[in-house]
Amino acid sequence: MRAGIVQLSVGDLPSENVALVRDAVREAVAGGAGFVLTPECTNCISADRKHQQGVLTQEADDPVLAMLRDEAARAGIWLLAGSLILKTGDDSDPRFANRSLLIGPDGAITARYDKIHLFDVQVSETETYRESAGIRPGDRAVTAQTPFATLGMTICYDVRFAHLYRALAKAGAQVLTVPAAFSPVTGAAHWETLLRARAIETGCYVLAPAQTGQHPQTTGRQRATHGHALAIAPWGEVIANAGTEPGVIFADLDMRAVDSARGRVPALSHDRPYAAPEPRA
Repeated sequence: MRAGIVQLSVGDLPSENVALVRDAVREAVAGGAGFVLTPECTNCISADRKHQQGVLTQEADDPVLAMLRDEAARAGIWLLAGSLILKTGDDSDPRFANRSLLIGPDGAITARYDKIHLFDVQVSETETYRESAGIRPGDRAVTAQTPFATLGMTICYDVRFAHLYRALAKAGAQVLTVPAAFSPVTGAAHWETLLRARAIETGCYVLAPAQTGQHPQTTGRQRATHGHALAIAPWGEVIANAGTEPGVIFADLDMRAVDSARGRVPALSHDRPYAAPEPRA
């Protein structure tokens, strides 16, 4: 299976992002991809919660998702909407969901994953994120079955929590998806290293579509992301790197490479029980 990993620079208006995302998906299909992956926040990047309340919708009404479902059916491909920021309709918790959706070749949604780990971080004196202020966390790890591989679905900040990826691999995942909108500061320091570590630890392919550059904003503070969408092989080597420009990179997936990496270092079968240290006061 050829995977097309998309790198985007979307703005804060979902209706205006539709054509941008459609063009990228069609570029991936034209390059031979039967599995296309888009980044985190494919429908909207914004730090303005009031603006988001005005432009975002529930899943059934999201224009980017509707287009992606149409494109998957039109091309007969598997398509991962890396994540969409969506209203949930839950009056008890009005925060959005940051949701990854796997779409089958008939356009049907076959799996959903809501981001578990939320980015509440002060990166620098001038760069602070409180994702939990606007996003409610998921509470369930998700694998998804396709004809070419079992996928383990994650999003962005999840990549710092190695136990999640080990659990996905032990549940059968052969390909880990990590769509992201990584901060330029943490991206430069940690992005590639974390992704390669997750591949090495699990013997999985890691596919990480990304947002990049300065994002058009009609309101609120400006947003920038790291880029460098990556495809990592099960042995840990980088197959493709998108750099900092929007576009598509490709990776040819062969599950025999997963078997080979796990055969050489069968760490997934080497767990041993141990007593955890007592926390210090």
